[in-house]
Amino acid sequence: MRVRDWGLLDPLATPGVDDDAVLAALVEVERALMLAWHDIGGAPHWVADISFEVSHLDLEQISRGNRDGGNPVIPLVAQLRAQAEASHAGAGDWVHRGATSQDILDTGLMLVATRALGLVSGSLADAAARLAALAETHRHSLMVGRTLTQHAAPITFGVKAASWLDGVEAARSSLDSLALPVQLAGAVGTGTAFADLGGSAESGPRLRAALAARLGLADPERSWQAERSIVARLAASLSLEIGALGRVATDVLVLARTEIGELSEGSGGSSSAMPQKRNPTAAVLVRSAALQAPGHLSTVFSSLAAEDERPAGAWHAEWLALRSLLRLAVQSSETTATFLSALSVDTERMRATVDSDGGIAWAEHAISQLVPDLGRAAAGTVVTRAIELSTADLSFGAALAAELEGRVVDLSPGSVYATADLIVDAALSRYHASPHHTRSAR
Repeated sequence: MRVRDWGLLDPLATPGVDDDAVLAALVEVERALMLAWHDIGGAPHWVADISFEVSHLDLEQISRGNRDGGNPVIPLVAQLRAQAEASHAGAGDWVHRGATSQDILDTGLMLVATRALGLVSGSLADAAARLAALAETHRHSLMVGRTLTQHAAPITFGVKAASWLDGVEAARSSLDSLALPVQLAGAVGTGTAFADLGGSAESGPRLRAALAARLGLADPERSWQAERSIVARLAASLSLEIGALGRVATDVLVLARTEIGELSEGSGGSSSAMPQKRNPTAAVLVRSAALQAPGHLSTVFSSLAAEDERPAGAWHAEWLALRSLLRLAVQSSETTATFLSALSVDTERMRATVDSDGGIAWAEHAISQLVPDLGRAAAGTVVTRAIELSTADLSFGAALAAELEGRVVDLSPGSVYATADLIVDAALSRYHASPHHTRSAR
């Protein structure tokens, strides 16, 4: 019986990186390899007319063969050769010619990754645009900054959105720097079979370049069968993206708590038991992805310690871990872009939080103004005494004025706004100047 995930425990299941997508990519690589042989003049003209039907593949047989042979390429090649022979006598000899299973599987996964990154790129562009708009709109929307879960000092929501934007932009830059390559090096990574079959030591490099051109992937100009930094870098960039979006989601979850209520998703999820609830479901799913990613990243990085010319188990361990990161990256970017587009910001609630507890959030602001005249120790003593005297009927500002015998300390947000302008302007400048923003705006 064929086993298929359809979203029971993964509500944001991503078709573009599922088994069907990987299988289709493997078939595409095998056909591209045949065409690459034709491109370098090493195959008869009729090879270009050979095609494969994914729908005619026996998936259960491939699954059984995967268990028997340790990878799905071995049983797949047997079926593709049969299809090729049915199309033209002798065509089976040109299927998988000179290649090893790792060539096809590595290249297939890079093809799947490239297409997944296209989806991620579009969603990240939408998310970044929304964050830039939030930063601009709310550059002077006062809110309390929190450190170690506690109220600390006033900031603006624009500053927080600008910081989110910086994280997303860093992730976009990391993903944009990737040039995912083909793998084509034969049994032990030397390409000797290609040289023997093609009649020249240059046959392998020429064939690899032709395959890369056919698939729209990079030519690495080397083998990376046991040197897995390419996969590790891809996994790290995906994890950076998932984590950056996870930070946005985590902040949204905190600020959407009933007792805080400064942010809310446009339409929350329901509860099976409590009809009054509107759960921030999208942010929950994005944070869940961020909590899963480090485990998958660890698996990929563990595979860097590979032995021999093809490691036993380390290469195999990468497959699901990398695909899981691709799935989480697509899910996170799409979901974040969606919930940010409808994010509701309660600026009145934010300002009320700043003014709560008599306005003691301005304590650091007050100390900074008093230090030049009183010194750090004396200023701290005065402000601490004012905090202790603050009550529901006596604001921090009034208590401070009493301690200072009428001296006025400016507790207006002028300097907060001034620094917010610098921070937001700098973040927006980086955003608008980034190469990926320039490309997406065209």
